[in-house]
Amino acid sequence: MSKPPIFDTLRLPMIAAPMFIVSNPKMVIAQCKAGIVGSFPALNARPAEMLEAWLIEITEELDRHNQTNPDTPAAPYAVNQIVHKSNDRLQHDIDMCVKYKVPITITSLGARVEVNEACHSYGGIVLHDIINNFFAKKAIEKGADGLIAVAAGAGGHAGTISPFALVQEIREWFDGPIALSGSIARGDAVLAAEAMGADFGYVGSALIATEEANADPAYKQMIVDSFADDIVYTNLFTGVHGNYLKPSIVKAGMDPENLPESDPSAMSFGSGGSSKSKAWRDIWGSGQGIGAVKAVEPMAAVVDRFAREYQAAKARLCGA
Repeated sequence: MSKPPIFDTLRLPMIAAPMFIVSNPKMVIAQCKAGIVGSFPALNARPAEMLEAWLIEITEELDRHNQTNPDTPAAPYAVNQIVHKSNDRLQHDIDMCVKYKVPITITSLGARVEVNEACHSYGGIVLHDIINNFFAKKAIEKGADGLIAVAAGAGGHAGTISPFALVQEIREWFDGPIALSGSIARGDAVLAAEAMGADFGYVGSALIATEEANADPAYKQMIVDSFADDIVYTNLFTGVHGNYLKPSIVKAGMDPENLPESDPSAMSFGSGGSSKSKAWRDIWGSGQGIGAVKAVEPMAAVVDRFAREYQAAKARLCGA
């Protein structure tokens, strides 16, 4: 298994997942300075013109950090692109990422050769998120450099396949970088992902309860107060199945045990501010691993915890 040199500055093998509304430049910068890959969805920068300002802010701040801390440089950052026909600003966002030479692009909801080629034109790499082996093969065939295996228990748009089965099947034919997503909320889970054959743990929900996250304080506290039993899997809110916090569904006046099915053809991720995209402001996504989250803390403190747990797990294995 090979990792591109771009990952050499990581403190531990961990990638922060891009989260709709939640991820912003402040959060990304804190993640990268803490030594993990930071990321955000391009669509979080609204209007579209704001994306360039975000890229300038992140690039300049990380450059300043690296000049001041040459022995502990920041980790690279990633921008998530929704490669779906409903995203009417995709070309604009790709052009901005090419202009600022974004190190890593994470593509979702589709794999397109021209997007991968644009990222490769300046030496960037592309990681594509998938929920099964079929889509994994399609992504690599179309030029992705690596995969994000979104397994059962992940927050947001999650798959239903066990992480053991998903990574095993992909590793039978692919030796490139794999990040594993699905209930990874502790450092020992990151090590477990490596033991299973992945290269990185892909962490989202556990990072919502941080001071830098652009999330409602009630959302952050709900993450702290909730457990795996509080997660509901439904396609009602975007047309794509995902995991959401049950208390937020109740708060919105719905019965989480009797949610109707949505029409998948109606899903929308464009820049028009659809009612489905607004649902994320009231119906809050989360993975099943949040029982590990005990408090709202600064990002640096959360990454410190992951690093301690990761090293402690390594030590236990070496002593076994």
